[in-house]
Amino acid sequence: MTDRLPGFNTLAIHAGAAPDASTGARATPIYQTTSFVFDDVDHAASLFGLQAFGNIYTRITNPTNAVLEERIAALEGGTAALAVASGHAAEFLTMHALMQPGDEFVASNKLYGGSINQFNHAYKNFGWSVAWADNDDPASFEAAITPRTKAIFCESIANPGGVITDIKALSDVAKKHNIPLVVDNTMATPYLIRPFEHGADIVVHSATKFLGGHGNSIGGLIVDGGSFQWAGDARYPMMSQPRPEYSGMVLAETFGNFGFAIACRVLGLRDLGPALSPFNAFLILNGIETLPLRMQRHSDNALVVATHLSQHEAVAWVSYPGLETDRYHALAKRYTPNGAGAVFTFGLKGGYEAGVKLVSNLQLFSHLANIGDTRSLVIHPASTTHRQLTDAQKTAAGAGPEVVRLSIGLEDPADLIEDLDGALRA
Repeated sequence: MTDRLPGFNTLAIHAGAAPDASTGARATPIYQTTSFVFDDVDHAASLFGLQAFGNIYTRITNPTNAVLEERIAALEGGTAALAVASGHAAEFLTMHALMQPGDEFVASNKLYGGSINQFNHAYKNFGWSVAWADNDDPASFEAAITPRTKAIFCESIANPGGVITDIKALSDVAKKHNIPLVVDNTMATPYLIRPFEHGADIVVHSATKFLGGHGNSIGGLIVDGGSFQWAGDARYPMMSQPRPEYSGMVLAETFGNFGFAIACRVLGLRDLGPALSPFNAFLILNGIETLPLRMQRHSDNALVVATHLSQHEAVAWVSYPGLETDRYHALAKRYTPNGAGAVFTFGLKGGYEAGVKLVSNLQLFSHLANIGDTRSLVIHPASTTHRQLTDAQKTAAGAGPEVVRLSIGLEDPADLIEDLDGALRA
């Protein structure tokens, strides 16, 4: 091989991995162990003191998980990554590293309903507050910033509506106020959007969705972009201040452009404990090997189905940026030239009751609370994933009473259309 950086397809298969040194196994082994033997007392001390890299305990590091971490860092173009138990865990450990009691962050109002609930309620127990901003108005993010604001949070493609976020515009706001931009890239994956290329500082994923891709494992990922200067910034003491747990070490100074990922691991994952099972890491790794193939097929199929529904007499509207008539089509051409993703919403003229009846009459689509499977999935957000929100919050999040969300899988699109047409007739 030359010094040329391998292409995306090659990285999806090979990044972070090599044949097992002891057995020659080509697939990454599942290191299903709780702990690892030290060479001697000095070796153990150096690991615990962060003077050496290595494995201590699977809650903190594991060789299978490490391959997953290296692979997603390579695909996203980041400096380092951390694998954790779920997408929610990835969000939580990210904010744990950034926030102190009394701190705030600004978030887009177009997010996954579980994230909205987490931000509005669970984070209050830690003294963290969220200010909501209009995803379509970067100025509203700036208007919400106060001296206690520690981050801006958005989704690259918003769930459930498939809305494309202008990441560069939000990055400009974040940089103006010297705070990090955190982007949830679950819906796009790095195949469609690489947020670091548009000014993001931190990327998080629910690996449960498109990265794993087969609906068989839950996991989350945090990727450090290496772009934010934590050193000397007293607003972020987890990275910039001496850590008593590690003999006064300053993580940003010791670990440089991957200091944030280290902080999430040794100050968050170590003590709070949402560790990813090595078996789930193995399944997600296998899913990533086909990520570029699947994401292209997902996007191609979604465009066919969305086009059909946009012309259906029972459908009031379709929100899919791949459609030329969509308000986010220009952003899609700019940010997602390979396709606008698998997930979109549409509104039924019959409102809430029609949405409930539709999901009950579909046969090929599975009615469940997930996205990113090889199979096509459907849900009525107002009665399920977003039901804990007020009506105003549901509408703001793109999950109003008439809304149905589809996650288009890898089936033949003609079969999906037939299933939808039959359910709409019923």
